[in-house]
This record gives sequence, C-alpha cells and structure tokens, in this order.
Amino acid sequence: MRILEEFWYGDIEPTEYNTSSCKEYKKLLELICRNEEKLQATMTDEQKELFEKYSDCVREYQTMAECLLFQNSFKLGAKMMIEIMEE
Repeated sequence: MRILEEFWYGDIEPTEYNTSSCKEYKKLLELICRNEEKLQATMTDEQKELFEKYSDCVREYQTMAECLLFQNSFKLGAKMMIEIMEE
C-alpha cells in the first residue's frame, strides 16, 4: 500500500501535475500571460481593479472545476476496479 502511505504523508499532491512535456500547454500559458500584460497596459486603475476581481472569480471557478473533475475521475477509476474485481 505504498501509494496510500505517500498520499497520507503528503508526498502525493493530487492538484499538481507535470506540464513540462506538453508544449501546447506551455505555449498557451505564455500567450495568456503576454496578452494579459498587453491588456493591463491599456487599462485605467478602475479597469485593472475590475479585471483583478474577474480573474479571481475565474481562478476560483477553475479550482472548483478541477476538484469536481478529480472527484469524478477517481470515482470512475474505482468503478472500473470494482468491475474488474467482479469478473
């Protein structure tokens, strides 16, 4: 049960994943950052504050969505294991 021990002791972080091998991910992240910098350079202080509130909401939504995806994926994996064990 090594994986359960690693999970228990915090050696496995379910929200972390390796993106270094995904070139598309890296390119898209760079594009997002570059476009955000360009956008903010044209904004007033009031617009920057509104954009920051918007970005905070988007990040919170993404965190919730990732959590739900993790839960559903874990349940699917467990159902697969149950089905395999029943055969």
